[in-house]
Amino acid sequence: MPLNDAKAKNAKPREKAYRLSDERGMYLEVSPTGGRYWRMAYRFEGKRKLLALGTYPDVGLARARELRDDARRQLASGVDPSAAKKAAKQAKFAATPDSFEVIARECLAKHQRSCADVTYGRLESLFDRDILPYLGSKPIKDIAAPEVLAMARRIEARGALYTAHRAVNNCGQVFRYAV
Repeated sequence: MPLNDAKAKNAKPREKAYRLSDERGMYLEVSPTGGRYWRMAYRFEGKRKLLALGTYPDVGLARARELRDDARRQLASGVDPSAAKKAAKQAKFAATPDSFEVIARECLAKHQRSCADVTYGRLESLFDRDILPYLGSKPIKDIAAPEVLAMARRIEARGALYTAHRAVNNCGQVFRYAV
C-alpha cells in the first residue's frame, strides 16, 4: 500500500532505524535520532544501489515521487541515477577558477617556456587524453590521493605503465604549483 503524507508526518523514531515503504523502490527511512530520509533502492548493471532523494519535510511526498520517477526514467534509458546526480554536481564545479584543469593549464603555460615544443606537445597530450577527463572538473582542493591513483590505474589497465607513472608525477607538479 502506498505511503501517505499523514504516515510520513507521524513517523516516530525507534531504537533502530526503520523504513516505511511507498512504491516502486521508494521508502522513507526513519533514523533513531528522528531524521526522515527519502531513499530509492534500485539495481543497475546487476548491482544493488541506493539513491538519496532528500529529507522529509523539506522534500514532501509528492516531490519525492517526482524525483523517483525521474530516476526511473534515467534507469529506463540506461543511465545510472546516482552517477548522473554526481556528474551534475561535478559540472557545477567545472567552471570554478580553482578547478584542476584551470590550474593545470596555467602550470603547462609556464612550463612551455622552458621546454622544447615536442616535449610540451607530449605533455599537453598526456593531460588532455589521460588526466583532465578524470580530474579536470574537480576543485583542486577536493582531489584526494585515491582519485589520482584511480586515474593512474585506468592508464595502467591499457598497458601504458610508463605513461601512468608520468601522469602521477605531472599531477604532483600541478599540485605543487597550486600551493
